Amino acid sequence: MSLTFKIQAKTYPTRGSFTISRSSISQIEIVEVQISDGDNIGRGECRPYPRYGDSVKSVSKQLEGLRPFIEKGDFNNAINQLPPGPARNAIDCAWLDFRAKQNDVPVWTAFDLPPPTPRETAFTLSWASPNIMADAAIRAADHKFLKLKIGENGLDHVKAITAARPDAKLIIDANEALTLNALETMLSAFSNFNIALIEQPLPAGHVEHLPSTHIPICADEGLHTVDDLPELWRLGYRAVNVKLDKCGGLTAGVKLMQDAKDIGFLVMAGCMVSTSLAMAPMMIAESLCDVIDLDGPLLLSKDIENGLNYNGAIVHPPNASLWG
Repeated sequence: MSLTFKIQAKTYPTRGSFTISRSSISQIEIVEVQISDGDNIGRGECRPYPRYGDSVKSVSKQLEGLRPFIEKGDFNNAINQLPPGPARNAIDCAWLDFRAKQNDVPVWTAFDLPPPTPRETAFTLSWASPNIMADAAIRAADHKFLKLKIGENGLDHVKAITAARPDAKLIIDANEALTLNALETMLSAFSNFNIALIEQPLPAGHVEHLPSTHIPICADEGLHTVDDLPELWRLGYRAVNVKLDKCGGLTAGVKLMQDAKDIGFLVMAGCMVSTSLAMAPMMIAESLCDVIDLDGPLLLSKDIENGLNYNGAIVHPPNASLWG
């Protein structure tokens, strides 16, 4: 089998500045790969993330090293060259898409999953002042599930958004910014709020056991592969945010979600700020997820062509022209 292999770096502007506790961006840089036999093209996208030591340059170099394998159709040897991470995600998803189109069989059948269905997605509010975030929550009236980016002094933000949108369920995402004392203070104040999840409050790798709480605490930066699950459970995490750029693609992601559910974790389908091409593979596995957080394209000023259909808070599975 003789195939062509294309690696492209692309830039997409965000819809205004997007800020979390450790950084602020006005555009994203992604790497898109294509595998083609001349009739069928499979695509995958990843977003190299500096938090994990990745860059467009480093990921592109990793992918370029796979060219001899991919052009011969030797996917198994290609994928085995890579550790979990964004490069592995891009090539895994491109190959799954390519084989689905080549065989005219949807990707979900390869994993014995049911056909994907439309789901409600959370919508992320970028970190800003409490008043600005409250205004953003009001403008996001179609979304009943809001994810709040906060820092160490985030309690005022939660109060402001709760007052502005008492109908909304909230995910509180500190992106590792809290101390144990700050987390305990917040938890004591959260009893009157509609909090669905608290996401990665402490830095990844912390050794302190999480406080006892009825609100599930979700690992994000602390979760990469199935090997992380036992320690996260021991520390008190009861939910995990699965991102394909961390675990290394949909193949690894499906196993990670299945193993997490077997242990007892709630599973959230997560994403980086990316295009619909990056969201589409996770939507294939929506049946494994308790929470969907796939709003990445809604945070961009322009999405990829033939992107996912978002109807208010409902995100629909991809059509074949996009992926899968």
